[in-house]
Amino acid sequence: MFVLADVVARAARFVIGAEEPALWTIAAGGRIVGSLVRDADGWRLSWFAGADPRLVDYAGPVTGDVETLADVLGRRLGAPVELQSLPS
Repeated sequence: MFVLADVVARAARFVIGAEEPALWTIAAGGRIVGSLVRDADGWRLSWFAGADPRLVDYAGPVTGDVETLADVLGRRLGAPVELQSLPS
């Protein structure tokens, strides 16, 4: 059952994600502190040098819901966090 659910989830991400940007910048406090990337293996966060440890230590889910991710990261930081899509 888990394998089938995983296959369905990957297929949905592929179909839905085909029209979404593959790269977002993550900004906090007026500076870019990281990126969110969608690739063949899924979604991943990367943090730049000097990013706040409260963001770097985030170990929660990373999906294509960038608005929810921005809200979650903003609550961790205690300040607004913005994700900006970049053309791929």
